[in-house]
Amino acid sequence: MFRGINAVNIDEKGRFAVPTRHRERLKLDCDNHTVVTIDTEERCLLLYPLAAWEKIEAKLSQLPSFNAGARRIQRLLIGHATDIDIDAGGRILLPPLLREYANLDKKLIVLGQGNKFELWDEASWQARRDSWLNEKMDGGNSLPDEIQTLSL
Repeated sequence: MFRGINAVNIDEKGRFAVPTRHRERLKLDCDNHTVVTIDTEERCLLLYPLAAWEKIEAKLSQLPSFNAGARRIQRLLIGHATDIDIDAGGRILLPPLLREYANLDKKLIVLGQGNKFELWDEASWQARRDSWLNEKMDGGNSLPDEIQTLSL
């Protein structure tokens, strides 16, 4: 389970250090084998342990190929999926095309999301977070009914 937020730097080669508190879990869960792909709703990347990604990829592959929406999602998620190993220094090298998609340059937000991480450009993250915090919960922005049963 990955949770929490970390601000890290990306070096000139496109590498970032996985936050120390997550390294052991990634070593145990996937022997440092991960998959990075794009998020289709936001300009960020999704980083999965390999086993978690393989379950998602299997489900995506089962979608009907003659359905245009399904093909779009397959092309975007599977097509951009890139196998990346965490090196001995605990770093991940992000490919240039994926860094470009998410506007990743020097400052990166690593956001734990349970079974995966989201990787955000720091300025983009701050802008989206502030936007979400300022949204009114009306009509099109209402929460699902299931949320009303939660106590926080």
